[in-house]
Amino acid sequence: MHDFHYECMHSMTTMVPSDVTLTTLDDETAALVYLAAMLAGGSESETRVALTRAHQQIRASWVDEVILQTYLFAGFPRALNGAREWRRISGRVAPTIDTHAIDTAAERLAKGEVTCATVYGRFYEQLRVNIRELHPALDQWMIEEGYGKVLSRAPLDLARRELCIVASCAIARQDRQLHSHLHGALHAGASADVVTATLDVVGPFLAPDDVRRYHGLWARVQGK
Repeated sequence: MHDFHYECMHSMTTMVPSDVTLTTLDDETAALVYLAAMLAGGSESETRVALTRAHQQIRASWVDEVILQTYLFAGFPRALNGAREWRRISGRVAPTIDTHAIDTAAERLAKGEVTCATVYGRFYEQLRVNIRELHPALDQWMIEEGYGKVLSRAPLDLARRELCIVASCAIARQDRQLHSHLHGALHAGASADVVTATLDVVGPFLAPDDVRRYHGLWARVQGK
């Protein structure tokens, strides 16, 4: 969703605690992570398999939310294709109104700042500086659109959202964003074991060099 020079991040901010703590990667969350990866980087057949598994294993509101957030990390075409297949496979009709919408710009800004600060922790203030230096519009869109309108939606907790983002970034080979969201998953309430298990879910769909690189990146995030 965004790029920044993570080597320069050292500014402190107050972290807002996540509403969920994950100590194990349960089957439903593992299926959700797998779905996020396939939506972001899988083939059509792989995505259909993931959505079929989702229909059997994942609550529908979570599936909807992961499909919706896919557009931030993989673009509208993949989000639209995923939504179309989900409606067909699940047989579920889309809601007539979005009852979880964060409607006003002020609310999106406020929620976006809190969510982004939770994800980035002590790196948050420098992130904002770095993104504004790229373009002020990107900073505004990142906070209001990405973290406010999408990632602050109620039906899916932030810890699971971050694990799904880790999966999306890994399969798309977006190393800088993966680095950020490995940190973010920990900040949002996922344990180190859960993040490791998330990488293992995506591993079979990556080249061996990618797997080694990402586990090395994860080790550095943990200070190993």
